[in-house]
Amino acid sequence: MVIDLRQLSVDKDVFDIEHKNISGIRMFNRRNFLIKAISSLLYLPFSGCAKAVGPSSIKHEHRVNKLSDSPNFNKSTKRFQHPAGDLHDKSFSDLFDFFAEYFRRPHDKWERIGFPVRKSRKNELENFNKNVVWVGHASIMINHSNLTILTDPHFSGYASPFSFMGPKRITEVPFTIRELPPLDVVIISHNHFDHLDEQSIRQIAIYQPEVKFLVPLGLKRLLLGWGANDVTELDWWQSIKIKGATFQPTPVQHWSKRSAFDRNETLWAGWMTQWQDFSFYFAGDSGYSNDFREVSKRLGNPDLAAIPIGAYEPREFMKSAHINPEEAVMVFNDLGAKRAIAIHWGTFKLTLEEMDEPPHRLKRALEIAGISKDRFRVLQHGEFWPESLS
Repeated sequence: MVIDLRQLSVDKDVFDIEHKNISGIRMFNRRNFLIKAISSLLYLPFSGCAKAVGPSSIKHEHRVNKLSDSPNFNKSTKRFQHPAGDLHDKSFSDLFDFFAEYFRRPHDKWERIGFPVRKSRKNELENFNKNVVWVGHASIMINHSNLTILTDPHFSGYASPFSFMGPKRITEVPFTIRELPPLDVVIISHNHFDHLDEQSIRQIAIYQPEVKFLVPLGLKRLLLGWGANDVTELDWWQSIKIKGATFQPTPVQHWSKRSAFDRNETLWAGWMTQWQDFSFYFAGDSGYSNDFREVSKRLGNPDLAAIPIGAYEPREFMKSAHINPEEAVMVFNDLGAKRAIAIHWGTFKLTLEEMDEPPHRLKRALEIAGISKDRFRVLQHGEFWPESLS
């Protein structure tokens, strides 16, 4: 039997090419299957198409009756609604396209190495007074007139309903919940997983059982179920006074959702805190709207504002829910804020822009607007405001 070595070589090359093509097709199909599967899972918690039907409606019926007294509650849809409507109601196709692009995103070195963290010394936390520190993402701790406030506490490894998957914390926390100084008030802006973290709330409730939680309408029951003892829920513009400071939730253009059937069943908010000699505005999460001018008109210009600058790409998908750095400067001007801290960047990889992009774009936007970067600061994780806030 004569073997044609040339033909064998050709056949081998053809086999290798076909094998590579088949492997490539299989990898492509696996990748698309993964994108479809994850998109389908995330579609339920994060999309706007799922409707509360059957048992879920019955389960929450008594709660809806109470919340329906709010002027911000749409009785026909049985959902809270911003005056401009639900602008972030995405279709499955929109979500699939976003997650497909997200999973194919270019390499971002900051996802691997994270950002510098200024670790707090024990005595700094024990003597925390008349200052503010950026903990990370939307978590700000501020003290004024012997009142200590923590916003949207998130100390966990994932911004997700799961403890092992989802957007992973890229930059570590500067201190632990156990190391927190005594807190008076914890403010919650809304129920998304990167702002309302169950494990963080549970731990705070264990270590500091006397702390007061302030939440938008509809979230009280959830926090009580997690072990919080003192929870007050408020509607937009309602107020409560604690240790000489007045707290008021304010409208922002956003939305809420935490499960398959609860879209906008709870309210979302920014928060204004006012003392006699100082005021602090926490924007939480928001697309750009006239709400910030209205806040300034009704409540005055804050001495300090915490304004988000990240998680904004792709723009058409995120515009209705998240401001970008240029819009953050507009918010700063709309509020008439004296000073501001940039938040909502560098902690979790939530969207498509590179993680170090928001501060650079903010710097350029401030220069164009003629605003000193010392007035609208980008702090490191764990960094304190360098001057006195009084």
